[in-house]
Amino acid sequence: MIIFSQISATTVPDNAIIGISNMPIDNGHTTFYHFGVLKFRHTAKMNRILIALITVFMTNSIGAQAQEMAGKPPKILVAYYSWGGNTRVVARQIQSLTGSDIFEIKPTKPYPEDYNICVKQAKKEIDDGYKPELSGTVENWSRYDIIFIGSPNWWSTMAPPVATFLTSHDSSGKIVIPFCTHGGGRQANLFKDIAKLCPNATMKNGLVVSGNLAQRAKPDVAKWLRELEIIK
Repeated sequence: MIIFSQISATTVPDNAIIGISNMPIDNGHTTFYHFGVLKFRHTAKMNRILIALITVFMTNSIGAQAQEMAGKPPKILVAYYSWGGNTRVVARQIQSLTGSDIFEIKPTKPYPEDYNICVKQAKKEIDDGYKPELSGTVENWSRYDIIFIGSPNWWSTMAPPVATFLTSHDSSGKIVIPFCTHGGGRQANLFKDIAKLCPNATMKNGLVVSGNLAQRAKPDVAKWLRELEIIK
């Protein structure tokens, strides 16, 4: 079988009947390369014409493939941690509007359900720079182009499980878009701290949602996604 990259005056026998196609057909005696309805009886004089036609054919094929790849929509992941459920609600709104994949960040040991105890534990972990172990990881992380990262505002920054997630997943070359829910402190340093853990990512404007408005936030989420040109 003769492939395009090997065709030359010495590799194609004289007087063979030749056309052009992306798949050669060998009947045992003659190799055909179909190009439309054209066929050429190869001689040394026809070799330059044949090579030129093959070059054009291959260039066009590669160009079309590149355009197809460039036209593919980006692969999106929404990753979030939620303690009371508000951040989960917003994460699912983003997923619904973008058709993205979604991943819930879960510590191996859940935080206490009691609010005051949880707040106290969270403050100590944040002050100590503690990063809790997570119960799972994202499969095929490299396939994602855009990562939405969601967290509640805990003591003016992200929840510690989100810090664990970001330090265990390399965001280099990706677009990272933060969002948070809060009880009055808005984002504080949360977005800045996420950016610090993603030094080689492209950061986009984040979304801030008051926890008591999470259930009704979908119109605001959609507006934000349109501003980011994620959806139309």
